[in-house]
Amino acid sequence: MTEVFGDIESRNAAASFENRIRLAEGPIDLTWQHASVTAEFLGDIYGMRSGAQRLNDNEARHSVGYLVNELLENAVKFRAPGDVLVESSLDGNRFEIKVSNYISEETSRRFQPLLAEITQGDPGELLIQRIEANAGDAFSSGSGLGLLTLMSDYGARLGWRFSRSTAGTLVFLEVFAALELA
Repeated sequence: MTEVFGDIESRNAAASFENRIRLAEGPIDLTWQHASVTAEFLGDIYGMRSGAQRLNDNEARHSVGYLVNELLENAVKFRAPGDVLVESSLDGNRFEIKVSNYISEETSRRFQPLLAEITQGDPGELLIQRIEANAGDAFSSGSGLGLLTLMSDYGARLGWRFSRSTAGTLVFLEVFAALELA
């Protein structure tokens, strides 16, 4: 069974500049530092290649880096044991990324209502509501602030595909994002 939230359509051409990185599970546990280093690396590569007319290289690098870091931190934080695959591309000024990993059924059940809300509501209004709610609750977590910031402040297009196997307790999650760098 597959469930989709948001926009998962890739629009970059097959001839676009592409990159694939696998953050492999191994003797070194995957941590948020791996997300940060990978985000900086991809930000540098795509920021310099974008040729964005409105943005300078540093702004493009920052935008890509912020997007990648947010998606990778979530993948590393909420994943079931296993690798995280990062596939990215740049076609003109359009940056696209897909981050894939396994999550538990429980994580999937907790995450989907949040995604239904943020993909159907106004990101700017929801961002303000979440900031106000978090200010009143110091222990709040999982509010989607990072995702809402990407949508509201960066104009990112986001989508999620959850694929459940009939035999297992894990769910394969693919997170899609697109960002115009011009």
